[in-house]
Amino acid sequence: MPANEENEHSAARVRTGLVAVGVLLTVAIITLYLQRYGLSTLAVEHEAIRGWLAGDGLYAYRSPDNEAGAALPPALALMLAPLTLLPLRAAGWLLALAGLTALVLTIRIVTGPVARRYGRRHSPFVVTATALALMAEPVRAAIGFGRPELLIFALLAADLVALRRTSRTRHRSLAAVLGSGRSGARRVPGQSRSEVDPTAPGSLRRAWYAGTWAGVGTGLATALSPAAILFIVHLFITRQRRVAVTALATATVVTLTALLLAPAETLAWYGTTMWELDRPAPVSDHDNQSLAGVMARLYGFPAPPVLVWLSFGVLLVAVGLIRARSAHADGDEVAAFTLIGLTTAVAGPVTTAAESLWLLPAVLILADTGVRSRSSVRLPRSARFTGTGYLAAAVAGYLVLISTPVWSLRWNVPAFALIVLVNALPWRHGTPTLPTRRPTTTRRAAIPLPRGG
Repeated sequence: MPANEENEHSAARVRTGLVAVGVLLTVAIITLYLQRYGLSTLAVEHEAIRGWLAGDGLYAYRSPDNEAGAALPPALALMLAPLTLLPLRAAGWLLALAGLTALVLTIRIVTGPVARRYGRRHSPFVVTATALALMAEPVRAAIGFGRPELLIFALLAADLVALRRTSRTRHRSLAAVLGSGRSGARRVPGQSRSEVDPTAPGSLRRAWYAGTWAGVGTGLATALSPAAILFIVHLFITRQRRVAVTALATATVVTLTALLLAPAETLAWYGTTMWELDRPAPVSDHDNQSLAGVMARLYGFPAPPVLVWLSFGVLLVAVGLIRARSAHADGDEVAAFTLIGLTTAVAGPVTTAAESLWLLPAVLILADTGVRSRSSVRLPRSARFTGTGYLAAAVAGYLVLISTPVWSLRWNVPAFALIVLVNALPWRHGTPTLPTRRPTTTRRAAIPLPRGG
C-alpha cells in the first residue's frame, strides 16, 4: 500500500474515533442533564397537552408538586402535541436531540463570519464552540428542563442567514448599477458559487439564495414565544420593512391557524393566561433573573412595583433598540440581534436560565472584539488595552455561565450581566448597510430660455 493511501486511512480512522468519542460524550452529557433537572417543565406541559387532547382545557392542569401550570401558547402546544404519544423520558430525549441540532446550526451561523475572518475552517470552530456552549447553564437548563428555547433561538438565528444573503444581493445589484458587476460578483473564501450567482433554474432556489424568506424565522419565533415580537420592532426601526412585514405576516398566519384549530385555548391564552406572570413560578423566585424578578426580591414583594419596573424597563428597551440600530448600521447584524435578545431577556417579566441563551453570542462578540483589538497594529495602545478588557470580560462571562447557579442566582449575577451587556456590548464594524436608493428626477429650469439673453 502506498504511503499516501496509508496516511489517508490512518487519518480516516482517527476522525472516526474522534466522532465516536464525541457522540459518546454528548450522550453522556445529555443523560446527566436530564437526570439533574428532571424534565420538570416538559412534565407539566406533557400532562397539560394530554389533558387537553382528552377534552380538558390546556391550562386546567396544575402540577401536584408545586401547583405550576402550563404557560405555553397554543401554537407551541400544537407543535409539542406529537410528543405526548411518547413516554416523558423518550419525549425529553427527542426534544434534547432537536435542541442540540438547533444549537449546532445556530453556532455555525454565528461563528461563520468569525472563522472566515481568521482564515479558519468552519468545522473545528463549530465543534469547539458547541462543546463550550454545552457546558453553559442556559443550554443545560434548556435541555434538562425540556424547554424549546433552543429551537426558538435557532429560528431567530436562521433569519441572520437570510439577511446576509439579502445584503449580499443588494451589494451585488449596486455594483452592477455602478458598472463594476465583475468585482461585485467575486467570491469570498468559503462561499459557494451558487451563493454569489443564484441564477440556477428554479424559483425556490433563487429565493433561497437571494434571502427573500428573511423574516419567516422571526415570525415563527414570535408565534411560539410572544417576547420575540421585539425583534419585529427592531426590524421596523432599522427600516427593514419587507423583512418586518414578512415576520409579522408569518406570526399572524401561525396565530390564526392556532385560532382555527384551538379557538378556546387561543382566546384564553391571549385574553388571560399570558398575563398570569406567576403561573409557572412566582415572579420573585430566584430563578427569575429579569429586571422584574430582581426588583421584586429587592422590595420583598411577590411582584415588583409596577410603575418603577415599567419606568426602568422602558428605559432598557429604548437603550437596547438604539444600540441594536447602531450595530445594524455598522454592519454587525449578529450583535444587533444579540442586543435585542438581551433586551428581551432583561426587560421581560420572567426570564429563567433557559431564556438567557443570548448571553452565549454576547460572550463570542466580546472575545472576537478583544482579539481584533489586540491583533490590530493600526490601533493605538489604548485601544489594545480595551481589547484586553473585552477578553477579560468574555472569560468572566463564560465562567459565570458555567458556574453552579446557586450562588449566582442568589446574587443576581445573570441579571446584572444582562443589564451591563445591554448598555456596553460592543459590535464589530463590518460592511455597512446600504441606504435606500431613491429614483433621480431630472430638474428643468423654471424659464426654458437662455439666461442673460
